[in-house]
Amino acid sequence: MAKKRTANPTIKEARPGDAGAKPEWKVENVVATVAIDMRGEKIDLNQIARKYADCEYNPERFPGLIMRVPSPKATTLIFSTGKMVITGLRDASEAESVAKDVIKKIKGAKINIEAEPVVTIQNIVASGNLHVTVDLNEASILMDNAMYEPEVFPGLIYRMPEPRAVFLIFSTGRIVCTGCKTKEVVGAAVTKLIKQIRDLDLTGVGFNSDGTENDDDLL
Repeated sequence: MAKKRTANPTIKEARPGDAGAKPEWKVENVVATVAIDMRGEKIDLNQIARKYADCEYNPERFPGLIMRVPSPKATTLIFSTGKMVITGLRDASEAESVAKDVIKKIKGAKINIEAEPVVTIQNIVASGNLHVTVDLNEASILMDNAMYEPEVFPGLIYRMPEPRAVFLIFSTGRIVCTGCKTKEVVGAAVTKLIKQIRDLDLTGVGFNSDGTENDDDLL
């Protein structure tokens, strides 16, 4: 039977007996930016690096300081202008708490910050499984905004205009979705994608419960 979707979808391995399973996906990475109004002042990144052993700062190689936050696990790039980039999160709701933890550590290095941070989710990367195989050659012909060059990359690149998202689609039914800013948009994009694939008759074989191939519409 199809697995009921929850508020936090998870992905499971496609296997014989999954006939009729609905597409599944999970968030792999959330990228957020943080802006702090420093009122013309600069953050002394050397001062932060001297204070905390878990920070990396080599301005000859990269202009920002790298700070790792253990819980929730994330990596923050801090720039002297007060701009930050947070990566590695699995839940967008955690970005605010990570930003607060980082600012607390910056203040602990005796750097004055008075303005409240402005946190913006820039991108959510999700991986998923459509639970059907996809004819990528046909898809590249029938789907608008699709590009498929198997001699260069084994997946088809599909740019969905609405909701705005970019998919990497593999013949096995595996997908990667990027460019969305909320989980709700990811879900809407995946739902629209599988509908397009069905409507264009691009689905390949699935599996019956006894492990034999089944080329019927699985969804």
